[in-house]
This record gives sequence, structure tokens and C-alpha cells, in this order.
Amino acid sequence: MGGFFGTVSTEKCATDLFYGTDYQSHLGTRRGGMATYSSKEKGFYRAIHHLENTYFRTRFEPELPKFVGEAGIGVISDTDAQPMLFNSHLGRFALVTVAKVNNIDEIADKLLQENMHLSEFSSGKVNPTELIGLLIVRGKDFVDGIENVFRSVKGSCSMLLLTEDGIIAARDAWGRTPIVVGQKEGAMAATSENTAFPNLGYETTYYVGPGEIVRLRANGMEQLRRPNKHMQMCSFLWIYYGFPTSSYEGKNVEEMRFHTGRVMGESDDTEVDSVGAIPDSGAGMAIGYSAGSRVPYQRGISKYTPTWPRSFMPANQEVRNLVAKMKLIPNKAMLQDKRCLFCDDSIVRGTQLRENAASLKKLGAKEVHMRIACPPLIYSCPFVNFSASKSELELITRRVIKDLETHADKATMLDDAHTAQNVDVSAERIKAYATTDSPEYKAMVAEIAKRLKLDTLKFSKLETIVEAIGLDKCRICTHCFDGSSFHSLEEENPIS
Repeated sequence: MGGFFGTVSTEKCATDLFYGTDYQSHLGTRRGGMATYSSKEKGFYRAIHHLENTYFRTRFEPELPKFVGEAGIGVISDTDAQPMLFNSHLGRFALVTVAKVNNIDEIADKLLQENMHLSEFSSGKVNPTELIGLLIVRGKDFVDGIENVFRSVKGSCSMLLLTEDGIIAARDAWGRTPIVVGQKEGAMAATSENTAFPNLGYETTYYVGPGEIVRLRANGMEQLRRPNKHMQMCSFLWIYYGFPTSSYEGKNVEEMRFHTGRVMGESDDTEVDSVGAIPDSGAGMAIGYSAGSRVPYQRGISKYTPTWPRSFMPANQEVRNLVAKMKLIPNKAMLQDKRCLFCDDSIVRGTQLRENAASLKKLGAKEVHMRIACPPLIYSCPFVNFSASKSELELITRRVIKDLETHADKATMLDDAHTAQNVDVSAERIKAYATTDSPEYKAMVAEIAKRLKLDTLKFSKLETIVEAIGLDKCRICTHCFDGSSFHSLEEENPIS
């Protein structure tokens, strides 16, 4: 996915920019970059580094003195190298984005046919941030150029532009990813995650609306474009990606997770001796479940944070699996002879969870029950770079659905290694499995529990997620759970 931070101040901004960008580390693992502008020297300074083998602070701290100036933007990304620098009829500017451009090749071909050029490539592919910058500079001004992005991109795009006159923040036209504005004396900031604000002295003052464009200067904010009426905020940000102290649309991440856990705990009649979490994002739900069920919360699994923070995960899947195993350490003393219930944010492939369950039983747990903070992930996301579900073939739900549809009599079932990959399941049948408590849904959940060797498995209901977030269903995106969205991927983004 990715996250960004930008600040403009009456003083030097490098320290705030450095730490503010570092506070986005849980959103991306591949590349980091920062750019500053000095009004005194009339110049930009930029640096970009790979983060796949180290951390943002380690990479950027040695060259922090080079980032002179009163305004700057930074990004941690799972995709392209950024910030990108541009010099055009609009003036000089640096650009960072959190984007998923599904029609990137189509846009690139069109620009090339119009005698534009693309100079930046990442792993042999077009750099999305450069592409977005080229769409911007085709406008008569920055607002017109950003609206050109909204009209052109299928997917999503939020961005920060560091200009010679402050920072321009523009949120995705459907509001799929957030931008939050903060203020302190002599400075303004805009960020994906306002968890960056408290320790830097900023107060959250504004949530940028879908398609809204604002300009930040050290002394305040100016609205350049009003927000669109419709919004489709990604619900998975609250469930998984968001840091516990962050808030989107005024709703705190940890508060939302606690709510989902408490609701499930109040209604669950499974008898267990302890409630725990798969660290880290399962903790909020587990604490809520404990409160709702009145079963004590215990740390049966702890995360070894000194060397395995969530922000560092290798890109290679085999290594990711190893890291996921090595960073979580079970505590035999808290598991022995107990009926243990654990909460986790989601199940994607299921491989690691199956290994965790086997390990817990081996260490003496009598029973292992799993409660998941979201509904089953059944559809891959076409709107946001949710790295865990790029292909529906990777989802354990889809593998199970194919097997259930292949063996309708349920007499024999294939294991994961022999999934019926060649079976086409109709959209109507998939929808049946996505419908909470339908016979198909129950069969799917039961089979997943069996494959993962869990004593019981339950997922939060979609209605609970909507209630916990506190926005109308039509204002949040739940596509990965139920396949629905306010608009089709083919539809143009709203401009009015």
C-alpha cells in the first residue's frame, strides 16, 4: 500500500518530516523517499532509498542535514520510487502518491502517442507517480491537472505536491485512501496516518474529503476544490492497515477494533479459558472480545519486536512466511492445558495460521479457537494496493469454494495442494458464499476451520464492521468481503 507525510513550517522542517514519514512505515516496506524545498535557496533536495533490507530511519538519518528548507514531503511505498520532481509551466514541484493505477499501460500509451515521454521505470515497468505527474502538468493549473488525474485513473490516487508555494494535498476522488490535516504553531501537516501527529506536537484539525484539494502554508489551509458527495473509504484500513492510534473520518482504529471484538464476545457461546491475539493487529479485537465475553485476556503469543517490527517484511513470499513464523513466539506457560481463543485481523492464504494452530497444540493447548476481525476475504481488491490479496487464486476462501463446488455431494474434499483450479464458479454462486450465515457460507467456514486444524472458526459480520466504523454502508468500500462497490471499476471517477 503506502503512506505519506508532508509539512510546511516557518522554521526548518527536516525533523518533523523525517519522523512524520517514519510513522508511515507500517503501510509500506519497499521504498522510502523525502523531498524538501528551501525558499531561501530556491531549490529542492530529494533522496530515495530501498527499504527491503533495512528500515527507513537507518537509511535516511545519516543524510538528514541535507534536507534543508521549510517545506517537505515524504513517502513509504510498496510500489514505485518516489518522490518525483517536475519542472513545467505550472512551476517546479515534487510529488508523492498512494495509488493503484489499473489502466497504467493505457494511459502511458496515450501519453506516448501525444509525444510525451516516460523516463522512470521500476523493475521494467512504468513508474505510476511519474505518470500521474505527467497527467497533472497537462492542466492549465494544479487543480485542473489533478482533476485530469481523477478523470483518467481507474483505481485510486491520493497525492501530496510540494510546490514553491506550500503543499497541495489531493485525496482520491472516491476517498478510498485518507488524508488528514494537522496544525501546530507555525506549521501545518498532511498525512495518511495521523498517528504521526501527537509526538510532533500537531493537533488533528481536518479530514480531507473525497476529491477535495487543499493548499497548506505555514499559517493555515486554503480549499482549492470542494469534496465530492460520494465516498468509498476502504474499510480494511480500520481492520488491518491502520495503526491503533490513527483515525479516519473521525473514527479511531483501535476503537473500531475493540467494538468488533466486544460484539462477537457478547454473542459467542464457545467456552474457553483465555482470549489472546495474533500480534499486532489482532490485539484490539482480542481485548474487546475479552471485555464482551468476560474471559481473561492473556498473551499466549508475543511478538519479538526488537528485530521483527511489522514495518519490515521481505518481498519474497517464502521469506515472508519464515519471518511471520520467527517473529511470533508462543508462551507454553499460558497455553498448557487451556482452551485458547485467539483473534486475528484476517485470513488470506491461511498457511501461517495453520502452522500457528499446529504449534499451539504441540505446546499443550487443549483447544485452539480463532475469531477473525473481518468477514471472509472472497474478492481481490481492484481499488487499493492491498498487497496480501493481489490474486483471488491466493485466497483460501476461493480455493475452498472451488472444491466445494467441485464436490457438491461433500463426500470427498481435496486438500490445498490439489485444489480444483480449472473449475469456473459463477458470480452468483460466489455471492452465495459471501452471504453471511447462508448454507454456503457455513460450509465454507467449516471447511476452512478443518483445513487450518482449528476447533472453531468465526468471522465478524459485515453489519458489525459497518456499525463499528460508524459510517453509512454506502460511504465505505466492502468489495473484498461482498463484491459490492458504489460504482464499477469501469466508471469514471466523479468530478462534480
